[in-house]
Order: sequence, then structure tokens, then C-alpha cells
Amino acid sequence: MSRRKVFATHKLFEEPRRLLTQHFDVEFWEEEERPPRAEVLKRVAGQDALICLLTEKVNDELLDAAGPQLRMVANVAVGFDNIDVPACTRRKIVATNTPGVLDETTADFAWTLLMAVARRLGQGEALARSGNWRGWSLDQLCGADVWGKTLGILGFGRIGKAVARRSQGFGMKVIYNDAVRASGDAEKELRAEFKTREEVLAEADFLSLHVPLLPDTRHLINAESLQRMKRTAFVINTSRGPVVDEAALVGALEARQIAGAALDVYEQEPKIHPGLVGRKDVVLAPHLASASVATRTKMALIAVNNVIALFAGQKPATALNPEVL
Repeated sequence: MSRRKVFATHKLFEEPRRLLTQHFDVEFWEEEERPPRAEVLKRVAGQDALICLLTEKVNDELLDAAGPQLRMVANVAVGFDNIDVPACTRRKIVATNTPGVLDETTADFAWTLLMAVARRLGQGEALARSGNWRGWSLDQLCGADVWGKTLGILGFGRIGKAVARRSQGFGMKVIYNDAVRASGDAEKELRAEFKTREEVLAEADFLSLHVPLLPDTRHLINAESLQRMKRTAFVINTSRGPVVDEAALVGALEARQIAGAALDVYEQEPKIHPGLVGRKDVVLAPHLASASVATRTKMALIAVNNVIALFAGQKPATALNPEVL
């Protein structure tokens, strides 16, 4: 009996790659650059499963190209706004994601960005490397203190809570807003106070975003939101790019309505708004929040094990549409 066929749009890491090839006939995209759309549409044809990244848009076009043999789309990411889950459900295709393993790593990086933008690390490193540094000066690249400030968090899920937990080492006041209020025990443990979104915007010295991309969170940070913030406040985004209206952010920075921003994700990724690129009050990272070797390997393993489970007659651990099983 022939083995099931899988197309992976990335070469993955050694351990998940080895596990996948033990169970299936696998075609990997081996190039460093992401596969062109035409190539994905060509290679997914006749496959039993697709393992993809959030850079691949799984919509009717791709599912039609795959044909009726496709039974699973395994996304190596927590977010799944790149997948048309209802379209998969209509075709009885199981869609999965990889939650639960990148929370701490992402929280670490949110703090990396927070500290970098507060203390002007990007500017400092550029100066140190330029050959133009002339030595210490009293007012050279003075930034903002973090200790004792107010941390505002929009989105108080696993990652938002992990970010709040780290704030305790900096003596910060934590305020948050979420569609679902945390339990009293969680608020007590994390010393976090629930407030309205407007109150969080107005009171935060550092605003960290951890919401999923939904219709009501698209451009959650817009011109109106930014006008509510302190002139000394910073925005940090490690959630999804379209949560921030980048044009509005540029306008707010140009008008000095806020002090700065640190971004890991972008509206039109990998394109970045040109008004952000040259700004010294902005820290820009190329979507690195979950990028530790251990965490990215765990993410790929979840995707691989989901595929193995499905074709072994078991329920994949992180099915987004389990009703099709």
C-alpha cells in the first residue's frame, strides 16, 4: 500500500523533518526564499496533507488546486488568519495550528522590544558600529525608564499573561483589557488590574499588543487610539501586523503624539510602511518573536504530529475545525 503524500512549504528542522519522512512520502520546499504562489499551487496538487507557514494563503484557490485528496492543512503558527477555515470545513479538510509552545519565547521578545525602544538600543548600536562614536556624554541617547512605569496590555491570553509576569521584576503597575476578564486569582498572581480599553490606552507608559487578528481587532491601534495615549508612551506589537494602522502610527510619531514604537509584525508583511523605516524612534524586527531554535522546532513537531494523528485515525491535538472529523 502506497504511503500518504505530504507537501511542506519549508524544509523544517531536523527532528520534525525526520519524523515526517518516517511516516509519509514528503516533498519539501528546500529553498531559503519562500515558495512562489504558482509553485505552491502546482506542488499541492494530489497531496494528502499540506504543512505550511503563515506566509501561505490557504483559500479556495489553493484548495481547488489541491484537489479532493487533500485531508489536512497543518499551519506552523499559532495565528491562522492565513487559512480560510470555513473553506476547509466545507471540503472536510482538517485545519490545525501550533498553540501553547511559543508563549514564553514570544513574551521574552516583547520585552526585548520594549527595552530596546525605551533605551534607544537600535540607535546606540548603530552609533557604536558607525565609527563615529566620540565617547561618553551626559545627554547622549538618553531614553525612558522602565522601572516603576505602567504596562498596558491589550489581549490577556497566555502571551499577555506571560508578558505581565515579567513586569514584576521591574516594579511595574499592570493594567489590561481583554474581551474576557481574567480570573481573580490570575489578576492577584500577576498584580494586574482590568480596565476599559480607553483607560489602558490613556494610562499606559508601554502598550503591548497580544490580540488575535479578528475583524474587530484590525486597526485596533488607529488614529483615535493613538490620540488617547500619553506623549511619552510607546507601542509594542508582537501580535499581528494589521492590528496597527501603520499610516496612523506614522502620523502619530510625526506629530509626537507618542514617544515611539517597536514592531515585529506588519500590515503588508514583509513590506514595511516607508514612513517607519527611517525613523529613529521606532525599533523594527523581522517577525522574530517565536524565533528560538527550541520553540520553532516544537511548533513544527506539533504540525507533524497533527498530520500523523489524522492518518492514524486519531484526533489531531490542535484541530481548528474538529467538527469535520
